[in-house]
Amino acid sequence: MAGTLIVSNLKTDTDNTFIVRSNTGTTLFSANTTGIDVANSIGATAITSDKILSIANTKISGNIISSQITSVANTQITGNIVSSQITSIGGSQITANTIANSAIQTGAVENYMNAAGLGFGMRNRIINGAMVIDQRNAGASVTPADGAYTLDRWFVYQFVASKFSVQQNAGSITPPVGFSKYLGVTSLSAYTVLSGGANTVAQSIEGFNTSDLQWGTANAKTVTLSFQVYSSLTGTFGGSVQNSAANRSYPFTYTISSANTWTSISVTIAGDTSGTWIGSTNGKGMTIFFGLGVGSTFSGTAGSWAGAQYYSATGATSVVGTNGATFYITGVQLEKGSTATSFDYRPYGTELVLCQRYYETSRGTASTFTQSTTIAYPVFVVDTTRTSGRQFSVAKRSAPTVTIYSRNNTSGKVSTVSSGADNAGTASTSGISETGWSATVIGTATTAGVGIEVAYVADSEL
Repeated sequence: MAGTLIVSNLKTDTDNTFIVRSNTGTTLFSANTTGIDVANSIGATAITSDKILSIANTKISGNIISSQITSVANTQITGNIVSSQITSIGGSQITANTIANSAIQTGAVENYMNAAGLGFGMRNRIINGAMVIDQRNAGASVTPADGAYTLDRWFVYQFVASKFSVQQNAGSITPPVGFSKYLGVTSLSAYTVLSGGANTVAQSIEGFNTSDLQWGTANAKTVTLSFQVYSSLTGTFGGSVQNSAANRSYPFTYTISSANTWTSISVTIAGDTSGTWIGSTNGKGMTIFFGLGVGSTFSGTAGSWAGAQYYSATGATSVVGTNGATFYITGVQLEKGSTATSFDYRPYGTELVLCQRYYETSRGTASTFTQSTTIAYPVFVVDTTRTSGRQFSVAKRSAPTVTIYSRNNTSGKVSTVSSGADNAGTASTSGISETGWSATVIGTATTAGVGIEVAYVADSEL
């Protein structure tokens, strides 16, 4: 039989506790003068205009309406929260459809958003972690040189060239659930890495996006690196986190137990309290390396910070050591905290803009410059050797290196609108800033008023 228990002017015994039990003797909840401390469940009936001040370690399926509750800890709430005084929901999971007219503070809302699998700000410090942007190669396979960028924001670090190729969706396998793209590495030989050698795929993160972690101080924050990985090899793989001076490193390991199977990986890293870490500037805050074969000189003990330049962990599997071996990765996320949350999906347009802060091209998604991917400008009437400049789509991290192209994909040239031919001489830019450049020198003088086509690449990578 259902009933209602109303308690007013609560009085407690010597241990200041009031206990309610079911007819079977099960403790439903215990309360004291500050509120409910422990409960198995508070059912679908709403908590309305109550005097309870705090709730901990419980489940609430009813709504919380006009409540004076100020603290909810380690509690699962599936009802709505309306016009309540809750300011803290530490460690709680809220799947309510509505939070309205309540005093929940920002930190609590962030916990709620994360628990619900929703984005909050820029939770993921990695850009293009889902590998959807490939401005440089438009999905084509490349054998990158040392330091070259492949998919946007992802570069390679290698001591010996031509040991592996990189391609968006290499091998055309099915990506993991929730993803459409991945970065694919294929070994091009069976190469034995020398002790002083290294092969990696990496991303550097700007100081503006890492300064709140306060690494290099006593307040250094813990971070969690998570990703999806797939390889033709099995075993222990490695990587590292490194500062801009390359003298502080945290090698880490992870295990791929099943070949050719997507595996979810999570690595928790205690923030470094030592060393020099770039603060709130546009410099390199840190770099995340994924080892593909690293020699002993640049491999360190996993799971601890070291005052050394390490790219991977000692004993890690070498992908480049096996001809044709594959290593695919996507869903890379670096976030504050000791728990990996769901991947922070951002709209494609947002991700593209984030990438364009570091690299932008006028050819869009095309792999080469053609007539349709160049832009025509009239020559200044007062100067037959210059055209107007260009404003970038996105302000750059710093004044970039700008390379001019013609419609014929010729570097250092512009082309003529009427004929499509490259103009003689070498074209260049002047007045370059973070937002654009002021003028284009076309190389060889031409008739005033002639249309000139100018395509470009602007590079401001870290």
